[in-house]
Amino acid sequence: MSAEQLAEVSDLFVVAAVLLYVVAMVAFAMDLAFGRVRPGKAVAKSAARQPVAVGASGADVLPETGSTSVPVAPEPPRLAAVAGTAGLVLAWVGWVANLAAIVTRGLAVGRWPWGNMYEFVVAISFAAVTAFLATQLRHNVRFLGGFVMVTAALGLGLASKIFYTAAGPVVPALDSYWIAIHVTAAIVASGLLTLAGVTGILYLVRGDGMSRLPSRADLERVAHRAIVFAFPLWTFAVIAGALWADRAWGRYWGWDPKEVWSFITWVAYAAYLHAKATAGWKGRAATIVQLVAFGCLLFNLIGVNIFIDGLHSYADVD
Repeated sequence: MSAEQLAEVSDLFVVAAVLLYVVAMVAFAMDLAFGRVRPGKAVAKSAARQPVAVGASGADVLPETGSTSVPVAPEPPRLAAVAGTAGLVLAWVGWVANLAAIVTRGLAVGRWPWGNMYEFVVAISFAAVTAFLATQLRHNVRFLGGFVMVTAALGLGLASKIFYTAAGPVVPALDSYWIAIHVTAAIVASGLLTLAGVTGILYLVRGDGMSRLPSRADLERVAHRAIVFAFPLWTFAVIAGALWADRAWGRYWGWDPKEVWSFITWVAYAAYLHAKATAGWKGRAATIVQLVAFGCLLFNLIGVNIFIDGLHSYADVD
């Protein structure tokens, strides 16, 4: 198969991944819409203050302790479980299509396939879905499925319609083995931080009452764990970028806009982790700091490449 044909196949795999992610999003949305209703903090506190006898309607008494539990919601219909399973299957198939798009693009260009904005966004979409599916293997985070799927589908759609760049060679500065080290670390970290950002938004949306989303404490826990894994990778990406800059341009740091915003993003996430670990910040305040850091990440990944000229302006967007 020629390079041109491989590039066309890669484009088709991107389209297939978008369609699969969209259908998976619909399935996950059905699972969330018809799934179990979970109590919030306010409901739990209210139930704890109102003892109810065994057998009374609306609440049950725990046999071991005699304490009142939260009102039990009715069992969700079977449709929810079927839709959730279908969503996971479709997400995995979409993940394979996304991976195939990256691999065939790499074969078409004969290099690591993240040398421009199009390839980078395709890879980050893949990384975000990978973070979700990997987390789902150990913890039940199916509630995130629809939101991660729509994020990945939008990313691939923007890549195809706005950031698209025909398969070809990269600028000399990117023709280095460092692209496999520095950019790969940034992509993996960005996927995890995107998962944390989506979870943080859900935290702010979720109220204290009954909801089909998990409790705010659970949402905060998922976001925090993702950031704990991602932060060392982002740190490594910044350091590797400095080493690559020294090799390419003869200096480790030159206050290029991309370098500055990568460091600002690092500082923002470091502030979040510091606030959690030392000051005991939690809840809404910590989530807002996390989302500010996520905003810095998005601007660094997209805004800097499109709106600010610099040595890292490889977006190839007119």
